[in-house]
Amino acid sequence: MASVLDQNPLLQAPLLPAFSKISVEHVEPALDSLLAKSRQTIEEALQQPVTDQRAFLALMEQCDDELSQMWSPVSHLNGVKNSEALREAYESCLPKLTEYGTEMGQNKALFQAYQSIADSAEFETFSVAQQKAVNNALRDFRLSGVALDDEKQQRYGDIQKRLAQLTTSFSNNVLDATHGWSKHITDVKQLPGVPDNALQYYQQAAAAKELQGYLITLDIPAYLPLMQYCDNRELREEMYQAYTTRASDQGPNAGEWDNSELMEEILALRHELSLLLGFKNYAERSLATKMAESPAQVEKFLLDLAEKSLSVAKDDFSELQSYAEKQGTTTLNTWDVPYFSEKLRVEKYALSQEQVREYFPADHVIKGMFEIVSKLFAVSFSEQEVDSWHSDVRFYHVLKDGEVIAKFYLDLFAREHKRGGAWMADCRARRQLNKDGEIQLPVAFLVCNFMAPSADKPSLLTHNEVTTLFHEFGHGLHHMLTKIDCAAVSGISGVAWDAVELPSQFLENWCWDKQALGLISSHYKTGENLPEEMLEKMLAAKNYQSGMQMMRQIEFALFDMKMHWQYNAEKPVAIQQVLNSVREKTSVYSVPKYNRFQHGFSHIFAGGYAAGYYSYKWAEVLSADAFSRFEEEGVFNEQTGKSFLTEILQQGGSQEPMALFINFRGREPSVDALLRHSDIVSNKAVA
Repeated sequence: MASVLDQNPLLQAPLLPAFSKISVEHVEPALDSLLAKSRQTIEEALQQPVTDQRAFLALMEQCDDELSQMWSPVSHLNGVKNSEALREAYESCLPKLTEYGTEMGQNKALFQAYQSIADSAEFETFSVAQQKAVNNALRDFRLSGVALDDEKQQRYGDIQKRLAQLTTSFSNNVLDATHGWSKHITDVKQLPGVPDNALQYYQQAAAAKELQGYLITLDIPAYLPLMQYCDNRELREEMYQAYTTRASDQGPNAGEWDNSELMEEILALRHELSLLLGFKNYAERSLATKMAESPAQVEKFLLDLAEKSLSVAKDDFSELQSYAEKQGTTTLNTWDVPYFSEKLRVEKYALSQEQVREYFPADHVIKGMFEIVSKLFAVSFSEQEVDSWHSDVRFYHVLKDGEVIAKFYLDLFAREHKRGGAWMADCRARRQLNKDGEIQLPVAFLVCNFMAPSADKPSLLTHNEVTTLFHEFGHGLHHMLTKIDCAAVSGISGVAWDAVELPSQFLENWCWDKQALGLISSHYKTGENLPEEMLEKMLAAKNYQSGMQMMRQIEFALFDMKMHWQYNAEKPVAIQQVLNSVREKTSVYSVPKYNRFQHGFSHIFAGGYAAGYYSYKWAEVLSADAFSRFEEEGVFNEQTGKSFLTEILQQGGSQEPMALFINFRGREPSVDALLRHSDIVSNKAVA
């Protein structure tokens, strides 16, 4: 067995994962080997008192990092190159990982070792980052049930293991349901109004399945253009129903990948877990590691935003209704909203997303994005050849003063067996490897799902997609530009979840800046920048339906918080009922009864946003206010950029986010900038 393990690419600990050499049979043996090694290392370390505290912490960090280096490429491949065999291997490993995590979190000797370090005189000589890492670890021990009796610890472990299975099953169901429905059309007359680039995309999808004509799927690059542009109302309704009933008891594939029971069990187990740890509900448990102090504070924050935004949202919808009526549609249904919204946008601002798309070829956007970041943070980028999981993947070095300080993979295009959406994940954390000061450089995965290039056109991005790219790159910069050498709080690690969106949302602001748009736009045929006239229209249209968009996000956040905060184990309220009650207060138009949005809400049922979806709005307040300093001092002001780099990006999770924000902004955050940027209140109202 040893010789097989010696050749296992997941155990080579190279600078980068050897993706071309990784196969399914490597996964479980590698994990088993590392877990056994880690258990033995920790057990041996705890057999004697901790005398060299820094050496002890370095050893614990090394155990964690070796496990992370093995698991990060496996987890990543499960998202970008999913297969039945990989899924099976991945799912067989989850209980082992969960069991190990619970075991370490409940290890009283390990907890006491960390506590002895925190109580020692030497602790005062630790860096701020090292102290934060130890304090975070002590907090996490308590949240893992280290103080529970044996029976309760066992129950805690069982719950965690089951939750890992349930959330993975939820995610798999959404993926399978998304790819389990498609519409094959042979006559283009059924697709009136659909832009040429979308038609080409549908043709490519059909050809890939050896079909004639057009194949429309529920992947976003296929779904959105049809909903926004197709004049065929019946087809829009069919698409809408298929999309909003994914993984549910409704719709064309009702019951086939149904998440209903999984969701109920997830909520029940989260609640039970919270009670075990001494919390009243999962919302309180969730906030134990966040900036927000209580569910009531979060609710007040969201309701205050709703109060300021609801009338604007109602005006947005009223305008849309009037427009639709003039077009002969007296009843505006949900599958009509994207369609008429786009038509009204074109009429009001003489601007369509498809028209704008021609000025944003992906390659040029990336080049311009790098220039913008270089101006702000004095870094540069160099593309490199690398072993990857797909031919579309690109790889870059990040350099500062000519020295490589980080690396990242960029996977832009939608394809089969790839999870939808966009995300950033860490491949390697920055950390100090030895007493000589050798540094392991941070490496990031950046993933999007844009329309791939065709035979005669490059990949062209809508402005919304450009914003998505900048958003994920903001996360990437947070991870890659860190100066913290302690892995537990370097980059995105250890950052409070409701502050982690600050750098990502912050970078989006440059997608709207005139100077920046000159760098990222170039017509794919003529090479000309976005014309001044079109730019003015874009800026005028920036906050088109901003009230409706604001209320939509508040609806999601309130639903998430209430569902976890007000859960009653004796009399559980149906999830649909909770969502309906929130919609009564926040929605400006009703949705069909068959709509099962929640069954595909992976952020909270399969991701890290449970009782934390409010984080997007919370962090948006931070990011808007942070950007307002650039508005005051110049959007490419070198000193302001350097300040954001040193006070926010380089600090990772080494300090509390409020302290970091105050260091940068000189005061606590204000909601005014967000309301002004969203045109919810006028500039004069907050001047």
